[in-house]
Amino acid sequence: MSTRTMGELREQVVERATVDEEFRARLLAEPKAAIEEELGVKIPDGFTVEVHEDVEDTSHLVLPPPASLGESELSRAAGGLYTMEQLEWMHI
Repeated sequence: MSTRTMGELREQVVERATVDEEFRARLLAEPKAAIEEELGVKIPDGFTVEVHEDVEDTSHLVLPPPASLGESELSRAAGGLYTMEQLEWMHI
């Protein structure tokens, strides 16, 4: 498991997309596959990745998830249905 933070991983992906037009196009078309290949990770099934491109008249603001887990997430985590890597991808 990597010791890099989610912020560092995001920076790596954004930096690559800034200088590599082919990667950027793939990231927009197939975000999970592009990120898995770039970072050498497996994103869990059922976890969705969306990539949005800012343009002249539109900017995207991404908020972090709420600080606490809901009942469903706690139940799944306690039951061992999520690995630590999966929880990391969910920003938990």
